[in-house]
Amino acid sequence: QVQLVESGGGLVQAGGSLRLSCAASGRATSSVGMGWFRQAPGKERDFVAAITWSGGSTDYTDSVKGRFTISRDNVQNTVYLQMNSLTPEDTAVYYCAATRRRFYDAVYYSHEEYSYWGQGTQVTVSS
Repeated sequence: QVQLVESGGGLVQAGGSLRLSCAASGRATSSVGMGWFRQAPGKERDFVAAITWSGGSTDYTDSVKGRFTISRDNVQNTVYLQMNSLTPEDTAVYYCAATRRRFYDAVYYSHEEYSYWGQGTQVTVSS
């Protein structure tokens, strides 16, 4: 059983920064691809960023490129999302997700590719 627990969300002013963490526990979580998604009120859950199991490749949705950075520590079984230059449009519940495919060095963009999800953490950016 895989469990993902997000933390680090909160209220921040526009232009500020937050660092989200996703602590993973369970079988083989250090060997699968991970991602971050977000869902604003009344909207669908959208891809934000993803990282391969090795950490060697990452990708981002266009709106966060240059502002957000995804990283992982496979010893600590934790994935991070550093968010800088936040805007009110970044306000959403942020979810961490994990795939099932082990040692498969690919970045996954669709929520359908992810089998495990955290409970989410709220990020609110005030103008």
